[in-house]
Amino acid sequence: MKKLFLFAMIAAFATSFAQTNIYDFKAVNADGETVSLSQYRGKVILIVNTATECGFTPQYGELEALYEGLKERGFEILDFPCNQFGGQAPGTIADIQKFCTRYNVSFPQFDKVEVNGANAHPLFTYLKKQRTFQGFDKDNKLTPVLEKMLKKSHPNFRKTSDIKWNFTKFLIDRNGNVVQRFEPTAEIDKIAIAIQELLNK
Repeated sequence: MKKLFLFAMIAAFATSFAQTNIYDFKAVNADGETVSLSQYRGKVILIVNTATECGFTPQYGELEALYEGLKERGFEILDFPCNQFGGQAPGTIADIQKFCTRYNVSFPQFDKVEVNGANAHPLFTYLKKQRTFQGFDKDNKLTPVLEKMLKKSHPNFRKTSDIKWNFTKFLIDRNGNVVQRFEPTAEIDKIAIAIQELLNK
């Protein structure tokens, strides 16, 4: 039994080590189909963990506007709803998609996932290893609210790479590399500039 466990651990480590970009991962889409992220090869991608009942939820509209303006140039947004932060993404993926019609969301949406903890989706475990937490944007009015809340629940939150809240974003270049992380407090204009720089390369 111990040998079997050791073999499983070695296999898991080898698999993790072999994952060199996001194209090595698969995820379940909103239709319940397991798809490879390699289908987005060659595109600039923004991966986002979202929620429908959050103070940041209106960012759906900002993201859709960004998507509409840049998708023809090879830009994609991959939406992963997550209910780990204040239970703010309740319901099924169908419920979430219905809600998102108010923002005319047309970018790809995936089934609900966990992004932290033992059951975190492997994609997000990888993303967090590639780009850790660098702090919230000082000028955002919600930054003090987030910091106060997190200090109570996770006093050492600044020292971990965990996702801190809904609408954390990871920017991926055309080669599948994680190049930047944006906290939910990042202004959409700042994100748009970073995306366009990658599209222009």
